[in-house]
Amino acid sequence: MMNLFDVYPLFDINIVKGKGCHVWDENGTEYLDLYGGHAVISIGHAHPHYVEMISNQVAKLGFYSNSVINKLQQEVAARLGKISGYDDYSLFLINSGAEANENALKLASFHNGRTKVISFSKAFHGRTSLAVEATDNPKIIAPINANEHVTYLPLNDTEAMKAELAKGDVCAVIIEGIQGVGGIKLPTTEFMQELRKACTENGTILILDEIQSGYGRSGKFFAHQYTGIKPDIITVAKGIANGFPMAGVLISPMFTPVYGMLGTTFGGNHLACAAALAVLDVIEQEQLIENAATVGTYLIEELKKFPQIKEVRGEGLMIGMEFETPIKELRTKLLKEQKVFTGVSGTNVIRLLPPLCLSMEEATVFLNRLKKIL
Repeated sequence: MMNLFDVYPLFDINIVKGKGCHVWDENGTEYLDLYGGHAVISIGHAHPHYVEMISNQVAKLGFYSNSVINKLQQEVAARLGKISGYDDYSLFLINSGAEANENALKLASFHNGRTKVISFSKAFHGRTSLAVEATDNPKIIAPINANEHVTYLPLNDTEAMKAELAKGDVCAVIIEGIQGVGGIKLPTTEFMQELRKACTENGTILILDEIQSGYGRSGKFFAHQYTGIKPDIITVAKGIANGFPMAGVLISPMFTPVYGMLGTTFGGNHLACAAALAVLDVIEQEQLIENAATVGTYLIEELKKFPQIKEVRGEGLMIGMEFETPIKELRTKLLKEQKVFTGVSGTNVIRLLPPLCLSMEEATVFLNRLKKIL
C-alpha cells in the first residue's frame, strides 16, 4: 500500500466537519478553531452562501481552460479592485501563494531587467524556486534554489535598506504586510514609507506579500494600508477562496502585459472564481473586515493583561503571543485539554489566525480557556 510522504508532524486528530469558527473530529469532539487552517478560512467553515455558490457552479461547469473568456474571472477582478481600493490594478489568477510570489518576482525582473532581490530576516514567501530563495530559512532552501539572488536585511532597518537600494541594481523588494512565520512582526509605518520612496527613486519594484495578512485579516483589506503606501505588486492567497486553492497577483498600471510572459492551467478556474466571489460577498455583507478589527483589538488588549505572556503583537485577527519559554506543551494543552486549535511561529510564539467571523463571545471563551492553562 502506498503511504503518504511524511513531511508534517501531525496531531492525532481527524477533522471531518466545520461550522463557522468550530470544527469536529471523527469522534464528535468539538474544537474552537483559532487557526483557520493556517489563515485560509476567512468567512468561516461551511458558510451556506459559499456552499451554495460552489454547488451551483460545479453543477454547470467546473473547469475550462484559459484559452476562452471566463466572465467569472472578470467579475472577481472588478469586485476585488473595488473592495481593496486597487481598482486601477490588473489581476492575474493562479493557484497558491508561492506561485503568486514566484510570478511577482518574475514580472519585476521582466520589467527592469535586474536580478537582485531584497528580502528580510525571518521572511517566509513560499517553497517554489524564487519564493523559497527569498525565504529566510536555510533548512528549506535546496542547493538548486540557492542562486544568490537575494540579500536579507533586518526588518525596519531604514539605513541598511536605503544603502542597498542606492546601489541601483536591485530588481525588487519583497516584504510581508505582517510577518507570519517570522513571529507576527510588523513593519513600521516610517519604514514602509521610506521603503516606498527609496524603491521609486532607484527603479526598484516593491512587492507586498499579503498572502497571510491580506483579505481583511488585519482589520483593513491589506495590512500595508495601515502605513499609507501603495506597492507596485501585491500577492494574495489563503483567505481569497476560503479553502479552495486559489491565489492572485495584483499588478499596477506601470506594467504592460506581453502574451506568453505568464501563464497557468488551473488558475482562475470556474470553481475557484465561484468560491472567491462567495468570499467577497460574505466579507461585504457581514462586515467581516470591521469585525476582524473590533474583535482583534479586544483580544490583543485582553491578552496583554496576562503576566505570563512576554509580548502580544499583531493587527486584527492576526495575533502573536510570545512567551519566554517554548510553547509546544502549552499549545498541546490548549488543543487536548481545552479543545482550541492555534498555530505557532518558531518555538516561543503562539499564532492566532481565526476565521474573520470570530465573535466577541468566542474570543472570550478562548481567553477563559487560556487562563485555565496558564
